[in-house]
Parts: sequence; structure tokens; C-alpha cells
Amino acid sequence: MLARLSRLIPGLLLYGFADALMIRAAVGVDPWTVFAQGVSLHTPLSIGILTNIIGLGVLLLWIPLRQRPGLGTVLNILLVGPSIDLGLWLLPAPEALWSRIAYFTAGLLLLAVASGIYIGARLGPGPRDGLMTGIHARFGIPIWVGRTGVELTVLAIGWLLGGNVGLGTAAFAILIGPLCGITLPLLDPVTRRERREAAQRTQAAEVSSTPAA
Repeated sequence: MLARLSRLIPGLLLYGFADALMIRAAVGVDPWTVFAQGVSLHTPLSIGILTNIIGLGVLLLWIPLRQRPGLGTVLNILLVGPSIDLGLWLLPAPEALWSRIAYFTAGLLLLAVASGIYIGARLGPGPRDGLMTGIHARFGIPIWVGRTGVELTVLAIGWLLGGNVGLGTAAFAILIGPLCGITLPLLDPVTRRERREAAQRTQAAEVSSTPAA
């Protein structure tokens, strides 16, 4: 458990810092951050605090979906928001377009790495990910359909409230899946072990099927 927590906590803190980089870039952010930004413009609360509150609200939706949170789910709600606020406090706002693009690129890559680190701890999904899997399990809706529907809804609401929608939003939607497809197998020790064992079985099968000289 200690080893898994040593992955989970840094991964979540890096995730929040990655979000802060993309927010500072001001070229568009992911749908849930657009939603938090939009709400923050109409309340005295920071984006980080609202990220916590929204995460808690999403967690409450797990109840009718009969989902059970893990320790990772709870820590996700507690840590990502403060990490976003800390990152926004530390990071200066870039002005030149090239520096804003660099901020966004760094944030997107860091977020993919952070996802691989904290998901690899296997201590429970984040509240938003659990919502998607819960919708799939409860209603039989394909995960990608449920995810697309939910994220388009929060994106539209956030945009109407004034959240930052731009080319970065589209880039996030297109690239985050393939990037996590690279980082998750690399940073998840269970996946690495399974791949290694599968390769060993394949090699053993090839050796056994080779006719003797």
C-alpha cells in the first residue's frame, strides 16, 4: 500500500499542475476545466476549489450508479484542486503565442504522464472516470458514448458561462487518448508485468513448436 500511495499522491499532484499549465496557456482547456472556469467567473471561488466541489458532486452521482469509490477516488478529489491553485500561483501567465503553445504542450504531456502514474497505483478511478464506467455498467451504454455525451454537456455549459474553449480544447480531445495509451502501459507496473509474461509465453510457445534438428 505504501508503494502504491507513493505513486498515487505524486501522480495526482502532477495532474493538477499539468492542468494549471494548460489553464495559463489560455488556448483552450479540457471540458471539465472549461466547466470549472465558467463557474469560477460567477462565484468568488477559485478553479481549484471548484474542481474539488465538482468532483464531490460527480462522486454523489455514483450512488444511483452503484459505484464504489476507492482511496484513489477520495484523494483525487482532495489533491487535484489544490495542486491546480498552487500551479496557477507559481506559474506566470505567458504573453507570446509560442510560449502559450509551449505551456499547453508541456501541460498535455505532463497530464498524460501523471495519468499513467496515478492510474498505475490501482487505488480507484477518479470521480469523472468512475462516472463513465458506472453509466456503462448500469445502462449498457458504450463508455465512449457516455464519455462523449457527458463531456460535451459540461463543455457547452462551461462555454456558455465564459470558460476558455479554443484550439487547445480540440487538441486535448484528439491527443489525450493516444498519449495515455503510451504512458499507461509504460508506467503501470501490473501492465508491464502482464506484457512481459505474455511475451515469455509467446517465446516459449515458439520454442516448443520449433522442430528438433
